[in-house]
Amino acid sequence: MKTKGSVRIQDTGKPRINVVTLGCSKNIYDSEVLMGQLKGNAFDVVHEAEKVGKNDIVVINTCGFIDNAKQESIDTILQYSELKEQGKIGKVIVTGCLSERYKPELEAEITNVDSWFGTNDLQNLLQSVGANYKHELIGERMLTTPKHFAYFKIAEGCNRPCSFCAIPLMRGKHVSKPIEELVTEAKNLARNGTKELILIAQDLTYYGLDLYGKRNLDDLLRRLSDVNGIEWIRLQYAYPSGFPMEILDAMNERENICKYLDMPLQHISDDMLKSMRRGITKQKTIDLVNQIRDKVPAIALRTTLITGYPGETEQDFEEMQQWVEETRFDRLGCFTYSHEEKTHAHSLVDDVPDEVKQERSDAIMEIQQGISLEKNQQKVGKVFKVLIDKKEGAHFVGRTEFDSPEVDNEVLIDANLDYATPGTFVQVKIESAEDFDLYGQIVK
Repeated sequence: MKTKGSVRIQDTGKPRINVVTLGCSKNIYDSEVLMGQLKGNAFDVVHEAEKVGKNDIVVINTCGFIDNAKQESIDTILQYSELKEQGKIGKVIVTGCLSERYKPELEAEITNVDSWFGTNDLQNLLQSVGANYKHELIGERMLTTPKHFAYFKIAEGCNRPCSFCAIPLMRGKHVSKPIEELVTEAKNLARNGTKELILIAQDLTYYGLDLYGKRNLDDLLRRLSDVNGIEWIRLQYAYPSGFPMEILDAMNERENICKYLDMPLQHISDDMLKSMRRGITKQKTIDLVNQIRDKVPAIALRTTLITGYPGETEQDFEEMQQWVEETRFDRLGCFTYSHEEKTHAHSLVDDVPDEVKQERSDAIMEIQQGISLEKNQQKVGKVFKVLIDKKEGAHFVGRTEFDSPEVDNEVLIDANLDYATPGTFVQVKIESAEDFDLYGQIVK
């Protein structure tokens, strides 16, 4: 999540549209598409400008996933509403998941927002500011990430029945984008200097069922792999139930498909998995992880877990702890359970105290910290292909194919000893390792 600081005021007299993005990579993608459309309509568009002008239209793309994200979105809306009240900006428009989910309540509580739009209201939002939706701009975006990598949304919505998740309420049913459209978008990005596509969706592995009658992610991967200039393709948000093993064949065949898979597993206790409506058991989960590792031995597996789900006993939690220790995921994140209205789990009693949820999450992350350190130490002395993301302080900061931006490990290169251009690939020999960082030197 991004945290909003105080907003500095600037009076340029020039109207423009300032898009503020909260939440996940899917929201980043949506904001980029919105800004591409606005730019195509000859608007002056900026992303999260530090200074605002009195004629600015501020569009806030909100997150409504869990309590902390919802609060951040509300705080941001109030912040810009106050600036409008003071005459320091022109209009405030709210879009995204929070607006989709709570529009009537928000309209009643925050009355000086000019317009509220949901997740699928792009054309209406554009019309509200005097812009037209331009079909010829499909695949055109105004990137907010460094141009060498881009989030690449291949589908919208989700058909899964997970009890804890409100995403289907906010994003609707799964809708895949056609392969041809995605290939065109990838070619446009590559022409503009993008080298890494990070494939995102609520559920990547469901891709194609609605369009082609079968899971078609492997076909899409091969088509994207053929796009000239794309050197890395990364998979995020796979679902374990019904996992299409053929995508691993594509991973083995193509060098530019990263040996990396982000597959949120949420829990391992059979009781918890059943109540969560995950459609998989403990043994099937263990078998799947083993099969993936057997098929792609060098793969980096990232997962996400939830602690404090309703009814989670100490035994359920200890079972998850032991499984995390035994499975040794390369990357792991942990959330505390958030009791979300209109989800299936909301009918259950939220009976695990918040402090216990947090203690359990911290315990899981402590285990993972040790695993990550051990795995990083095994990389010392080895050479890796590294994509340089930026220069920060005294270091150039990059990533291996086993790391996604923002959430995973980084490779730090001493800028006093080496020089690297952000957006380029270099070979780096790892000299030392910490829990979540590697330190190395460029191999000439």
